[in-house]
Amino acid sequence: MTTEDKIKLTSYSTKGGCGCKIGPGDLHQVLRNLPAGEPNPNLLVGLDTNDDAGVFKLNDDLALVQTVDFFTPIVDDPYSFGQVAAANALSDVYAMGGTPLTVLNIVAFPIKKLDKQILSEILRGAGDKVKEAGATLVGGHSIDDNEPKFGLAVTGTVHPDRVLTNAGAKPGDRLILTKPIGVGILTTSIKKNLVSDEEIDRVTKIMAALNKTASEVMKGYEVHGCTDVTGFGLLGHTSEMAKGSGVGIRIYKRQVQVLPRVRELAEQGQVPGGTKSNHEHLQGAVQFPEGMDLIDQWILCDAVTSGGLLISVAPGDSEALLKELHDSGVPAFEVGEAVAEHPGQILVLE
Repeated sequence: MTTEDKIKLTSYSTKGGCGCKIGPGDLHQVLRNLPAGEPNPNLLVGLDTNDDAGVFKLNDDLALVQTVDFFTPIVDDPYSFGQVAAANALSDVYAMGGTPLTVLNIVAFPIKKLDKQILSEILRGAGDKVKEAGATLVGGHSIDDNEPKFGLAVTGTVHPDRVLTNAGAKPGDRLILTKPIGVGILTTSIKKNLVSDEEIDRVTKIMAALNKTASEVMKGYEVHGCTDVTGFGLLGHTSEMAKGSGVGIRIYKRQVQVLPRVRELAEQGQVPGGTKSNHEHLQGAVQFPEGMDLIDQWILCDAVTSGGLLISVAPGDSEALLKELHDSGVPAFEVGEAVAEHPGQILVLE
């Protein structure tokens, strides 16, 4: 058994993955005090929206997509942690309709406390995902820190006329999600040794899967908006899409695919603090069905790490898009629709 096999990496952090994010309510309070930047006609997507990345136009045919994402360990295996962190960071570029070009590693690691081989494995896992994405590692930055953290700064490219944002959904659009939810509850349970090796392997593969194929497939259809579902949960990111697009959104609970054992583990109390914060922040923005219990509400708000793309597609294209996603190996499913009524609000239906 190697040194990294003996280490329970998640025990070195109080939170894991995208559950480390500052909650949406607190983040809003901070960001609203930022001074307005100088207007720039080439800034296509910036701080004015809650989008996944910034987009800056270089010329009529080319724009840069820039993003950064990092977090504490979400799984115990260092190689897997590197893969998940890299896939999560790359996802922001895919959500904007872009193609990753270059990446920088961001490392915080207790170099005197943990074996250096652990960090090597984290970087190797990330490197393999970057290679799979077709991007190039160009450098990075590291600090000595008691709590391990890892992620990427990513630069991608997109045509200025083909930028997707979370503010483009139109009434009638169908909403398609490309990965199941419940990740936060499962990964919280990993820290408590409440899940099997098989269950750990399943959720790790889902988190480590790139959104590359889904992003490429959706380019062939009339897609009006897109975001990736991460720390603010399915309903949190859907709420941002509803507000940004000026539409109401209906989410059909029965159509949302949830990973096995998630409800059982939630009933045992394995609900991350980030999930509960998401639920609290959405009070007033989401109407749940009468009689829906708190567990089901929490699951729909669960803080996801490296989740799927939430795609808002024209109704005439939804069936064909779903079929091509399935044919391409993407486990996508329709979760709801955008409507003209009650803009900025979400209605959850059974």
